[in-house]
Amino acid sequence: MILVSLNQIPAAIGSALRARWHFFTLVGLLVLSVWSVAAWDVESPPPPPSPVETVEAIRPAPARPPIGQDILTLRRDIAALLDTPSLRSAEWGVLVVSLQGGDTLFAHAENHFLAPASNMKIATTAAALHFLGPSFTYETFVYADGPVENGVLRGDVILYGTGDPGISDRFYRNRTDVYEALAEQIAEAGITRIEGAVIGDATYFSGPELGPEWDPRDLNEWFAASASALSFNENIVTLQILPSARAGLPPRIETIPFGFPLDVSNSAETVTGRPRPNLWLDRVEPTARIRVDGEIRQGGPDIWRRLTVPDPALFAARAFREVLISEGIGVRSPERSVHTIARSRITGRESWAPRLLDQDEPRLVARHTSPRLLEYLTVLNHESHNLFAETIIKTIGKVATGEGSFEGGARAVQSFATREAGIESDQIVVVDGSGLSESNRTSAAAMVGFLRQVAASDHWDAFVSTLPEAGRSLRRMYGTRAARNLRAKTGTIDGVSALTGLVTTRDGEVLLFSILSNELRSTGAAKRVEDRIGARLAEFRRDTASAL
Repeated sequence: MILVSLNQIPAAIGSALRARWHFFTLVGLLVLSVWSVAAWDVESPPPPPSPVETVEAIRPAPARPPIGQDILTLRRDIAALLDTPSLRSAEWGVLVVSLQGGDTLFAHAENHFLAPASNMKIATTAAALHFLGPSFTYETFVYADGPVENGVLRGDVILYGTGDPGISDRFYRNRTDVYEALAEQIAEAGITRIEGAVIGDATYFSGPELGPEWDPRDLNEWFAASASALSFNENIVTLQILPSARAGLPPRIETIPFGFPLDVSNSAETVTGRPRPNLWLDRVEPTARIRVDGEIRQGGPDIWRRLTVPDPALFAARAFREVLISEGIGVRSPERSVHTIARSRITGRESWAPRLLDQDEPRLVARHTSPRLLEYLTVLNHESHNLFAETIIKTIGKVATGEGSFEGGARAVQSFATREAGIESDQIVVVDGSGLSESNRTSAAAMVGFLRQVAASDHWDAFVSTLPEAGRSLRRMYGTRAARNLRAKTGTIDGVSALTGLVTTRDGEVLLFSILSNELRSTGAAKRVEDRIGARLAEFRRDTASAL
């Protein structure tokens, strides 16, 4: 058998073979077509596209408008600020968006999960306005627990708090002004003497009064005061240490408010020369003994130290008892405090209506109403006041979940973040209301999400009024266009800095921004970057081509 190539076959024979090849090809196509028709009888094919769909399918997607040079320059400038050599090991999360247009002007790791420090107060404030409203007020009650006979109360007086952190000289003539007014109401009820005690009842809130994971080293400091349902003087006692008139004797220690009992071990000494070593004060934690040691110079200045009180309800009851006595109402027994519902005569009672009470139930004899919540939120943000933040988040928990605790409040704020502010659940972890706990986590995008939520509500103007203003209560960015313009909440704990708020550009456009940084060697350096970003945003102006 001899094999030859097709090219070697004579032309006539080659034509015949090619004709046969085309014939069999056509037959094969016909068979395939018949099979396809049979298959369509089982499952109908999709209808052919309409002319409109066909045109749309081939039409290119509309091009986004080009980003103007103004925005490109802004992005380059902010990126350069974040690239500061001393901060290159820092973790940043930054987002800047337009309130009016909603477009993003700058973003850098905006979804990065970071500790927010006191920027957590933005979330607390937004949630408080949502759940409570700016006009919400706190009530403090006084109950007479016993019959009154000839002006004598045969029982106790119960001072019952619902979370008001403002009973102090911050809002009143003096720190005891509220208690003096309550004492006047008690006198008007015909009570001239109390056979029992003044009981401070703090059971409206539940759970611990110190925040989860708060640094034990901070618990003596004013910014870590216990968050109680019954507070007085912001739960701070001031120690005044005065040198003795004679050398060799220990200094005298007094408290403000006067006479508050504290467990103090005073081993310090008054000396005539230079103190060696200087006087020092130490307390391991709020319930421990206070140790005073070292030397203080005779004739020298007094030494002052503010400390958190170990039991705010007892502290308040003590102060109220002293006021009652000073107002001519005798109190026989020492003050006490109540922290468990089982021991409370008020929390859990079946009726609060005076006419429906059983005869043996305590009856209301005096009450105090606080200033509006908006005033408290202003203190919270202007002074970054942790006690106000924590009592407010517990109040949110009580109102929204029925649990006035850190856990209840955190749960309510977390729910508000996801359901109302549109923040993904994996973008925020709420542990407390102040940001002191290191496990609080959020992102720049989440913080801007809170701002957007409030901006879309009826509370925007109220919210903005609570934020410190650059060049004034926010003592930064002097001499820039951000001064008297930018409003923002700061945040600082070890290795963390943050700034979240709003600023108006040269065009009058409002920009929302959040700048979070962690793993810092210097929070001061990070704050300088925040200030430069804030000033740069205030200088921003859109080109005509990219204007909204």
